[in-house]
Amino acid sequence: MTTATPAPAADTPPPFRARRLLYVATGGIQAMFTPMWLSWLRTGYPDLEVRTVLTAAARRFAGTTAIAAAGGRGLPTIDQWPAEPDRALHVELADWPDAVVVHPATMNFVARLSQGLADTPALLALQCTAAPIVVCPALPPGGTRNPAYRRHVLELSERENVSVLPPVHGVSLSTGAADIGTAALFPHAIAALEDLRAATEATA
Repeated sequence: MTTATPAPAADTPPPFRARRLLYVATGGIQAMFTPMWLSWLRTGYPDLEVRTVLTAAARRFAGTTAIAAAGGRGLPTIDQWPAEPDRALHVELADWPDAVVVHPATMNFVARLSQGLADTPALLALQCTAAPIVVCPALPPGGTRNPAYRRHVLELSERENVSVLPPVHGVSLSTGAADIGTAALFPHAIAALEDLRAATEATA
């Protein structure tokens, strides 16, 4: 896994006209920055509603209480099927947002999403939603050279409502070496999401 020290947030966040953002964080080390980016969203886009989903693996790096405090909307949704469901959570997650960002997206999540797997509420929602989705992979050293990963990215890029933002240089926590694998900075993901959202609206 690789990580980069987050750059200071820009004084002027990029334009973003979405009203409801679904923010999915998976089990990469950069999930630890989720509370910081939620706070950045609240400051930069005060009228934006944000709903956060954590995968089970992401909970190792991001505390639910910190996310609740930073996001201001209560505890995040955990990406697991409830033992005794009282509603169709996957339908709710698919219908509610008008934009979706997955940051960071692990190699495992990218593969499952590209293959059409739907074994968690968030995955099923992302397979079915019409909202634009920006996926920000975070990979271990050498991950970008893996043929299967490249195939998964190509398959996702063929979907009209999905854009994959390539990972950038960072320092591996495993080896200490610089490598390409760090998820793109969150403000860049928001800018890419606005571009995709605008393009999707134009062709609707």
